[in-house]
Amino acid sequence: MRALFSAILSSALFAGITHAEPLDAPVTEMGKSGVSNFIAQMEKEGKAHVAFLGGSITENVKGHSKMVADWLVKEWPGVEFTFTNAGLSSTCSLSGAGRVDRDVLSQGQVDLLVLEFAVNDDQDAGHDRKTAIRGLEGIVRQYYRENPTGNIISVQFVNPGILKNVQDGKETISVAAHKEVARHYGLPIVDVGQGLANEIAAGNMTWDKNYGGTHPNQEGYQFASDLITSVIDKTISGETPQTVTLPDPLDEGSYANMKIVDPEAFNWLGGWKHAQVGKELLPMGQVRSNYEKYKAIRSESAGDHLYHSFAGKMLGAFVLAGPDAGALEVSIDNGEWKKVELYHSYSSGLNYPRSVILADDLNNAFHQVAIRTAASDNEKSKGATATILYFVTN
Repeated sequence: MRALFSAILSSALFAGITHAEPLDAPVTEMGKSGVSNFIAQMEKEGKAHVAFLGGSITENVKGHSKMVADWLVKEWPGVEFTFTNAGLSSTCSLSGAGRVDRDVLSQGQVDLLVLEFAVNDDQDAGHDRKTAIRGLEGIVRQYYRENPTGNIISVQFVNPGILKNVQDGKETISVAAHKEVARHYGLPIVDVGQGLANEIAAGNMTWDKNYGGTHPNQEGYQFASDLITSVIDKTISGETPQTVTLPDPLDEGSYANMKIVDPEAFNWLGGWKHAQVGKELLPMGQVRSNYEKYKAIRSESAGDHLYHSFAGKMLGAFVLAGPDAGALEVSIDNGEWKKVELYHSYSSGLNYPRSVILADDLNNAFHQVAIRTAASDNEKSKGATATILYFVTN
């Protein structure tokens, strides 16, 4: 594997010299200075905190979060490391912007954040460019406000659609959006899809056997991990960590001020109940065990209402949308009702975790929101339920 990566590094990774095959884009980009702050922190302080934030690709405890961690411990034996795995299945960058404070920043100083959401922004959330930028930029700005001498590596993992686009000389919306954010902030980039496409074209790897699919096998994770660690390995350290000065945002509506709001802060009218996530609360469809530690509010019929006052430009919700999921209708400041579908293409057999935007691009002021449950317009839905873990405001 090391020999394979020597060949890759010599041709495409850092010099920008492209493979003869597919798209002429580099596999990695070093950004402004790689992860020089992270290296300086390890050299000066002898300790470092590394966090991994993403969806189920990150959540896998045997994946790149472990492999990168193992590499760091081996290469820097004198450093005391803390590792945080903040991967959560099915979550997108919008979800990440909502939970980065709770799941990462609350754990203390984070010297390196390894960030991935391109696959879930594509296949799970189906985000457009604007939302993908706002989500990832929101995470980046929140991180640097709390860790101004830290570093981020932006990683774009790969699914069949992303891979095909690379092979066709195109770039998937989520990948392009996340790279745009990374370049704006001078972050190192690791494009796993580009690297894999190059190796497939060269006859060195296959999608199924060697890489393993959207959720990589061990060889696939090692491939991605070696690309990530190559950024660290090629970084030239500075003497001391330098404070990062944030540029103006790419998008003024980016989710850089997201806060989780407990549903109990809302006023309820109707048949809402508040209980632990599990089969008793959600009798129809599977419930992923990693969500059973949370509580949620649930309505099982159309016409139940919620009311709340909030400040900000945006209101969203993190929901579990099962086979019986309906819709929410939302009115801001006594305005027209807007319908937001909860049922998802993955809802047929699973209480699918997803973030939904209830209102966005509002005036940055106080607002009154009314929410009511409604039947879904999706003919596959078997009910009109709504299960909400929490709300977010920006």
